[in-house]
Amino acid sequence: MEAPSGGGSSSSSSSSGKARISAELQAVKRESGKTYSQIADETGLTNVYVAQLLRRQAQLKPETAPLLRSALPGLTDALLHEMMLPPMRSYDPNLIQEPTVYRLHEAIMHFGESIKEIINEEFGDGIMSAIDFYCSVDKVKGVDGKDRAVVTFDGKYLPYTEQITEHMVSRLRKQDGKPE
Repeated sequence: MEAPSGGGSSSSSSSSGKARISAELQAVKRESGKTYSQIADETGLTNVYVAQLLRRQAQLKPETAPLLRSALPGLTDALLHEMMLPPMRSYDPNLIQEPTVYRLHEAIMHFGESIKEIINEEFGDGIMSAIDFYCSVDKVKGVDGKDRAVVTFDGKYLPYTEQITEHMVSRLRKQDGKPE
C-alpha cells in the first residue's frame, strides 16, 4: 500500500473527525477480538504504538500497513489511507481525570526530579526524547505473586547544545551575505 501523496487535509484533522475515525478503528479492534499485545506480536510493533495508531496519535507507515491489515482484516482501504496521513497529535485535557492516567501523571511528578538527576548523572546535561521513543506495557508477577504493570519508556538521549555563534547556520548565512 502506498502512502498518500501531498499534504492534503485529512478527515481526522478536526477533533470530531479524529474522534469518529478513532471510534471506527476501535470498533475494528473489538471485532477482531484481539488485544493490543496480540496485534503488536503480529505486526512487530509495541503494544502502546498499536494503541497510538488506533487512536490516530501515530502515523501508519506504508511498509507496516500490510502487517496491520493482516492482523486486523476489518480495516478498510479508507481507514488505512487515513492512518497513513500525519495525525493531529493531541489529547483531551479531561483525560487527567481518568484514574490510570492520573496515577501515571502522579508517578512522573513524584519520581520525575530523581529520574532527571539520574539521566544527567549517566548521560550529562540533556533530555530523553519523546519523539525517538518507544513505550510498552507489560504484565509480570511480583515477588508476592500478584500482578504488576511494567511501563517502559525507551527514549533517545538528546544532549543540550552549547549555543556557539559560529555553529548557528542562520547567523553564518547572514555573515556570508546569503539569503536565508
